[in-house]
Amino acid sequence: STGRMLRQIIALCAAASAAAFAPGAGVLPKAGVRAATATSPRMAVFPGSFSDSVPFLKQPTNLDGTLVGDVGFDPLGFSDIF
Repeated sequence: STGRMLRQIIALCAAASAAAFAPGAGVLPKAGVRAATATSPRMAVFPGSFSDSVPFLKQPTNLDGTLVGDVGFDPLGFSDIF
């Protein structure tokens, strides 16, 4: 019947979605096997002051914190124009 087939389809979909979050065989490392130690990359240090809001951009010269809402965020350079 149609109702039984619909319940089977729903049950298969539920099982498939639950299986998507279960770890597969061979995913977890075996006991006694240690992972290789990774070294973290070194950060490059550049001269000058950088923005706190966008750390890879230079601090805008016109934004010194005296204006209301000034957090040093001016990636398009509007503070140089206006």
